[in-house]
Amino acid sequence: MLNTTENIRDRDTPTRVIKHDDEYRKALAEIEGLVALDPAPNTGAAERLELLTLLVEHYEAQRFPIELPDAVDAIEFRMEEQGLIQKDLVPFIGSRSRVSEILARKRPLTLQMIRSLSGGLGIPLGALVSAQRPERAKGAERPRELDWRKVPYKEMGRRGWFDDLRTRVGGSVEDVVTAFFREANASCALYRRRIRGQELDERAYYSTLAWTARVILRARAAEGDLCEFERERLTKDTFRDLARLSWLDEGPRLATNFLAKFGVAVVVEPRLPNSVLDGAALLTESRIPVIGLTLRIDRVDYFWFTLMHELAHVWLHLESPDETFVDRLEASEESEQVERDANRVAKDAFVPLAVWKRSKAFLNPSRESIQNLADQLHVSPAVLAGRVQFETGRYEGFRELLGQGTVRRLFPESTRT
Repeated sequence: MLNTTENIRDRDTPTRVIKHDDEYRKALAEIEGLVALDPAPNTGAAERLELLTLLVEHYEAQRFPIELPDAVDAIEFRMEEQGLIQKDLVPFIGSRSRVSEILARKRPLTLQMIRSLSGGLGIPLGALVSAQRPERAKGAERPRELDWRKVPYKEMGRRGWFDDLRTRVGGSVEDVVTAFFREANASCALYRRRIRGQELDERAYYSTLAWTARVILRARAAEGDLCEFERERLTKDTFRDLARLSWLDEGPRLATNFLAKFGVAVVVEPRLPNSVLDGAALLTESRIPVIGLTLRIDRVDYFWFTLMHELAHVWLHLESPDETFVDRLEASEESEQVERDANRVAKDAFVPLAVWKRSKAFLNPSRESIQNLADQLHVSPAVLAGRVQFETGRYEGFRELLGQGTVRRLFPESTRT
């Protein structure tokens, strides 16, 4: 570890292109020391830190064929592991608005943020430093034609999305990627879709597009297990019956079978790097409604509210295959009216507003009052505890009721490989 800036030039770390793992490890060690020093801009230490970061990025790009997660992915992975939410990052980043900007990739991490996150959350410095990128465009327009090089095809291949295609199509990576989108009708359908609910930069757009294509392909494969969809069969009673399944430990898996009887496909597919989403609602070209879930946060309350929110989109808003609703729950309250409508339907399915406002769980929230209301309504206390947290802003309370780490085990397909 470096104690001063005086001996920086005496390090034996290479100042040329890194070619071997031992040089790579030495570079990472020196980066760690320089980050700890928090050097002032335009100093020798700051310039050396920038140089080493570029050398490490170049080596990683050549050495590791699988795309490495960027800093936001590393942060969110640790959040998922520890059951953290955005408010928990404020001590390390500075304010709730700044946390939102970092996670939306609208602001880069500073050296102080990197040091705080690494020390406070145990995130390796390499994951936070090597993936920093210059400022990105706020809202990339949909491209006119597929640029397969911008698709996260390495990660898609690692997950086995191309296994069957490689056998049938062969050829180059470009051929396989293009065939994947063609089979999902992405070349003519997905690019026509308006993605609503989130502002996406170019990297997030391509990751979201690829994830959506995968969801469509999986939904199409399950069409034989679905009843015919008739929108008029979806009623407030349907939402209420679905909400009661949350009472059961196996409720999330039972919910997918329940919705299949109404002609709605539910697909659980982990999100791709560079995209932050909890769920999506869309129609296939044959007008089958599909709810895609990422299980980004492995909690009972997140699962049920996301599922109900997307089903509300199916019921209220989904009219055309040209439109996809993509949602991240933390941002949905601040979005357009359709998102607020979907939130209202989702909340009322579990507890009507008039009941909620008169309940002790709302007026004087406690573990006992939340459990009593859940027993009365036959819904999961996790959903009510999550609502109390959100409405009071006190996210440290009632965590033991949220069902942390109990949903993904019900969906083996949600495990990242």
